[in-house]
Order: sequence, then C-alpha cells, then structure tokens
Amino acid sequence: MTKQARQFAIKELIAARPIGSQETLRRELGKRGFRVTQATLSRDMNDLGVSRTMQGGMPRYAIPSAAGMTALSPLVGAEVVSIDANESLIVVHTLPGCANTVGEFIDVRRHPDIIGTVAGDNTLLVVPISTKKTSHVMQFLKHTLIEGAA
Repeated sequence: MTKQARQFAIKELIAARPIGSQETLRRELGKRGFRVTQATLSRDMNDLGVSRTMQGGMPRYAIPSAAGMTALSPLVGAEVVSIDANESLIVVHTLPGCANTVGEFIDVRRHPDIIGTVAGDNTLLVVPISTKKTSHVMQFLKHTLIEGAA
C-alpha cells in the first residue's frame, strides 16, 4: 500500500475518533492492513501536520483545520500559475511538483460546493458539485489562492 493511502487512512482515523497515542494509531492502521514502524508513523504525522491537543482532559491527535491553514494562503497561492474553467470543471496549473499541496490546501477547507480534487504534478482538477456551482467555486478559488496570496 502506498504512502498516500496510508496517510489518507491516518487522517480518516484521527477524524473519526479520539486517538491519543501513536501506538493506538499504529494498531488501528494495522487493522486496515498498514504495517508501520513508529518512525514511519511519526514522519507521516509530521507530513500531515498532525498536532496533539487536549480534549476533555485527555490527549488527542488533530489534523489542521481550514482556519489554521489561513496563514499558509500566501505560500500556497505563490505555487499557483493559473486557474481556468469550462462549464463543469476547473483546472489549476501550479509550479512543478506543487499540485498536491494546493489540492490538500483546498480539500482541508471542505467547501460545500467542491466534491474533491485530483492532483498530478503541476495540474490540479477541481470538481464542483454541479455545473451551476462552477462559477461560484471559481470565485472561491481565485479569492483563496490568488487574492489571498497578494
């Protein structure tokens, strides 16, 4: 299984229920077929920006929220070269190797009019929930990625 699939599983597990230790997370990943060492898990958590918080007096891991990502807007926006759309799809062109970062930045915001993103190396496909929402999503992306970067 790939690093990307493993990291996706980590995000799902942390979002689904309170997990307060790497050992608990490692066991839960094992149940899903991911056998990882503590060192690999630690690197994955660092890559994902996982932090340890207190909730109800108990430690819990958390994935950065959209609010926490706002400060990154200028950095991520600097990776965007152009944004184009047709009636139903939006394509974001980025600097080489940056489409994944921009896609994750958009996904974390969980915009209700975006089904999801698909990233290549320097091209990101953004899929609006309907053709009627394409222009609204386009405005959101320009505001978030381009105007937020200025």
